[in-house]
Amino acid sequence: MPLTPPYRHRAENNIDPHQHWGESIDVPVFHGRNHELTVLEQWILDDQCRLIALLGMGGMGKTTLAIKLVEALHDQFDRMIWQSLRNAPPVEEVLTHWLNLLADQDSTPPLTFDAQLNQLMDYLRRSRCLLVLDNVETILHSGVGNDDGGQSEPYQPGYEAYGELFRRVGVERHGSCLVLTSREKPKTLEALEGKTLPVRTLSLSGLGLPAVQAIVTTQGCSCPSEAEWQRLAERYAGNPLALKIVSTTAKDLFDGDIHQFLEQDTIAFGDITALLDEQFHRLSEFETQVMYWLAINREWVSIADLRADMPVPNQSKLLEALQSLGRRSLLEKANGQFTLQPVVMEYVTDRLIEKVTQEIQTHTIRLLLSHALIKAEAKDYIRDSQIRVILAPLVSRLLEHWRSPQIVQQHLNQLLLKLKTDYATSAGYGGGNVINLLRHLGIELTGYDFSELSIWQAYLQNVTLHDVNFTNADLSKSVFTETLATPSAVAFSVDGQKVATGDMNGEVRLWRSGDGKNQLTLKGHHSWIWSLAFSPDGQILASASDDRTVRLWDLSTGQCCHTLTGHSGSIWSLAYSADGQYFASGSEDQTVKVWNAQTGQCLKTFTGHTNWVRSVAFSPDGETIASGSEDHTLRLWHAPSGQHLRTLKGHTNWVRSVAFSPAGDMLVSGSGDHSAKLWDVATGCCRRTLKGYTNRVWSVAASPDGTTIASGNDDYTIRLWNVQDAANDRVLRGHSNAVCAIAFSPTAPLLASGSSDHTLKLWDLSTGHCLQTLRGHTSRIWSVVFSPDGQTLASGSDDHT
Repeated sequence: MPLTPPYRHRAENNIDPHQHWGESIDVPVFHGRNHELTVLEQWILDDQCRLIALLGMGGMGKTTLAIKLVEALHDQFDRMIWQSLRNAPPVEEVLTHWLNLLADQDSTPPLTFDAQLNQLMDYLRRSRCLLVLDNVETILHSGVGNDDGGQSEPYQPGYEAYGELFRRVGVERHGSCLVLTSREKPKTLEALEGKTLPVRTLSLSGLGLPAVQAIVTTQGCSCPSEAEWQRLAERYAGNPLALKIVSTTAKDLFDGDIHQFLEQDTIAFGDITALLDEQFHRLSEFETQVMYWLAINREWVSIADLRADMPVPNQSKLLEALQSLGRRSLLEKANGQFTLQPVVMEYVTDRLIEKVTQEIQTHTIRLLLSHALIKAEAKDYIRDSQIRVILAPLVSRLLEHWRSPQIVQQHLNQLLLKLKTDYATSAGYGGGNVINLLRHLGIELTGYDFSELSIWQAYLQNVTLHDVNFTNADLSKSVFTETLATPSAVAFSVDGQKVATGDMNGEVRLWRSGDGKNQLTLKGHHSWIWSLAFSPDGQILASASDDRTVRLWDLSTGQCCHTLTGHSGSIWSLAYSADGQYFASGSEDQTVKVWNAQTGQCLKTFTGHTNWVRSVAFSPDGETIASGSEDHTLRLWHAPSGQHLRTLKGHTNWVRSVAFSPAGDMLVSGSGDHSAKLWDVATGCCRRTLKGYTNRVWSVAASPDGTTIASGNDDYTIRLWNVQDAANDRVLRGHSNAVCAIAFSPTAPLLASGSSDHTLKLWDLSTGHCLQTLRGHTSRIWSVVFSPDGQTLASGSDDHT
């Protein structure tokens, strides 16, 4: 039926900051679930149910019903959060996300599961919250390969804590409600549910005849008689997804005539898997390959992405295949990108695992050569998902079959030998897949011979490769450990396409922000790099060092065009003026200097600080320079004249970082006194103190639109603050040591962070996901040397290796 009040379009709901719809889809049309919707509303509003599970086979409309339920009831709750478990995130990740959304601005989510769960239960008691977990089946044990009559563990290994979450939400007193959607009932619920209890389950059966007719006619099909409508509804069990696929097939082959389709009597549908089997078997080999790649990618991808995945891409065939798959309702498309519906993605993933398992068991090589089991170059969270839902289940099946990692290794070694003898000249993923399987089995690669092979998408970060032979191997799509010391400075280029890092080895590196590839390494400094700044035209990169010099690098050639001397102490910070004519530097010698960016001439020296100058920043109009110091103060200077304008006091420890807002009316500072402050530039008054930190604030930055402040902290986190109300929007976790430097991309919702854990991370601010992690040695590298024959390079590091 068409939407009528109280149902509201999603765009209207997005305005409410207390509603977080996550990955939920918009549902403009809703067929045949009015009774179920009424029952659920009664359970929640009248019976005060605390935990409800919507159960049903794939495609039965569980997610759609949950969305309509939330749209109908969201006004009855203080908070609403929709969370998809499509990629099987750990429970700690889900709880951290929830607590960040539910928390007061001064709250920091705890790190342990028990503490997180206690805090969540406290929020559920204090506020009326509506929480939804979609696709819960991804964290339940599949039962594949078990002969114990279904008595296996209810949850996937590592996901058992979800059971405790469900139990406590169901049994403890509170006024909130958690709604689950799943193809299987979590065993935890069996002991908790009851018709009059606050834990209940609703199993969805097939749609009735009117809804079946509405779905089929919406797809442009017709049926000549009431009897055949009934036959269609009964044959496909009223499954909405099955009906949609059947309708598009009938439209494709029989001009939408359901009578002709039913007369074929070729598709025997018992459940959604059987229907998808029939549909899948109708695909060409190339269409099947595309389906596998869509399942591997696990998110929206473009045609260019798919073409790059394929060892032998064919543009016209790919376009035809996508068009054909779209007609069969086997993929979703939007804005030129493609993905699979969750039920189809799971089905195709399972088929991929089954086929690859057979290939390894029989020593045949087809999918192992044409498809990557994981993509080493993928975003971190996508690669983690690929490991969880593809690589790990595949290894589990192999271990179930052979019972021993050593026997699995022997068969992988035989596959490797076959790749070398029969497929040595074939480009593909075989070598990379074998390596990733060996690594997931925990097998060291020492002594392995991968020479002459295509080693695509092998993920080898933090892997010891002693005595491994890669002679003449094609490593173009693999990821190795980058020798990266602690990134003590980061900066984005003006176009957002590059990220520069300066490290404690004195090296400056240039990386592509899209895929994390190291493009350029600039050497010349003799000590730690403390600050970096791109010129406004993007042609020059300036670096400030502990060696008391500033170097200007021509990025077109990689050459140092100027080395600036004049400071008598380490240079902690530098910043360009908006017009690119000048830049400022702050030093341990307690001064701020202004330089001509073209000639390198020092134009002015500002004195007044009584301790090291840790940070400097130009205002957007170039008229004002701000400096932060170890003397606990910030100073504002008139850039053209050098006149001291005012001193900002309020911090009780060093000021390590300062940044102007894009409008220039506000200044943000980070300090060793466990706080960040927002200052009014015109008056010098402190507008707000951002509290809640448990340790020092090393770095601060303002987003290009001026709405968000980010800070890198000694507690290993990055905090994002809303400027308008100083609310702590989110906490980004992932580093394992202090976050020394951060920078916003000027053109995309990206943030770069450098940490004492020797990694650089790139974050997607729209989702909070870490996209790339660039790693290296676990400490500084003191020496490298080539062997006399030039074939071996040795490196010695503080990490004892």
